[in-house]
Amino acid sequence: MKATDVIADGFGRIREVVYEAVDGVPAELLAARVDPAANSITWLVWHLTRIQDDHIAAAAGLEQVWQAGGWADRFDLPLPAGSTGYGHSARQAGTVRVDSGELLLGYFDAVHEQSLGFVRGLAAADLDRVVDERWDPPVTLGVRLVSVLADDLQHAGQAAFVRGVLERGRDS
Repeated sequence: MKATDVIADGFGRIREVVYEAVDGVPAELLAARVDPAANSITWLVWHLTRIQDDHIAAAAGLEQVWQAGGWADRFDLPLPAGSTGYGHSARQAGTVRVDSGELLLGYFDAVHEQSLGFVRGLAAADLDRVVDERWDPPVTLGVRLVSVLADDLQHAGQAAFVRGVLERGRDS
């Protein structure tokens, strides 16, 4: 198996967990928070998608799907245009809301497709290319992709956990 196939498989696993967390959940539950400072399912999935979009687009030399696909306009969030959720306060996180999970999953799927298209076009040697010299040691493409996979899977798992907690609370 090629290294790029392993990375593509990782992105597929994130997609599975995102769908488990979002699909069929009503908007009010997507926006609910287990406490006032906690992140909602919507924020968690939006954030993991924004980070994937931002990092993959930068590494691939592409425009972010957020802008290129008109998703920023569709979400119409009261946040700066380039916001990814990194460093958000609880108040800012609470402003990330959707009318339905379809919008959230639509954006996620568009980013997922761009990410897979990029990863499937890579050769193993491409993973050694330095993509960020602000760190010591500089970050290679392979390290960046693994970082995105790890961060996204963690947030997807958090969203699935929040869904379970909220649904159990609603059923009691």
